[in-house]
Amino acid sequence: MSGTLDLPTRKDEAWRYAAVEKLRADDLGKWRQLDVAAGESVRELVVISDEDSGETELVQLRVNLGENARCEIFGVIASGEYARVEVEATLGKGAHFEMGGITVGGRDTVREFVTHVIHAEPDGTSNQTVRSVHWGKGTGNFLGSIDVVRNAQKTDAAQDFKGLLLEKGASVNAVPQLEIFADDVKCAHGATVGQLDESARFYMAARGLSPDLSRRLLVQAFIGDALVGLDDEKTQERLMQIALDKLDKHL
Repeated sequence: MSGTLDLPTRKDEAWRYAAVEKLRADDLGKWRQLDVAAGESVRELVVISDEDSGETELVQLRVNLGENARCEIFGVIASGEYARVEVEATLGKGAHFEMGGITVGGRDTVREFVTHVIHAEPDGTSNQTVRSVHWGKGTGNFLGSIDVVRNAQKTDAAQDFKGLLLEKGASVNAVPQLEIFADDVKCAHGATVGQLDESARFYMAARGLSPDLSRRLLVQAFIGDALVGLDDEKTQERLMQIALDKLDKHL
């Protein structure tokens, strides 16, 4: 049919770990455009948490930031057999892009953030922090690319991903990518995957905290890193609670 988009495969880099078998053609191509005018600030919350949501949940957001504009996106993915939040951000001179994301899930679910940040002008800054906590056969993914175009000097861009596996059989995947064509920039990325810190659990248990409470507090501190850039305490607490509600059913 004319206008129908071809379904991606895992050979496509941006869909490497996706549950592509759960996609339908009408899931794709529904990009929402967000233009942030010069000097303006915008905050977007992206939450996928409805237990009655469909098998596939896909959010696609394209952001253009004007000179000295600021855009913050904070999200929690806590439902959907396959859920994906995809963001493409293009930064003008002196603009800032901030993103914090949390994925949680068990069973045989796949939940992922995919970002493409383009520093198109000098003096732009960006920061992305993603935390994933999974159990059962759940999978959490972060695929994040940063492009610094020629002459986008004084760019300062960072990505930080950490995954926490609560059970054997769960998995997390991180694919950080940098493509830099300017020479006066600061770009960094880091990715780690691990289990709960047993020494910290022992320390807390020695001070009278139950194993369940110790575990919950450690997980709460872990995912809280993704919300550090959010300066609205009430919103921060709401997003944290959405993630913890899902985790409490497992913890």
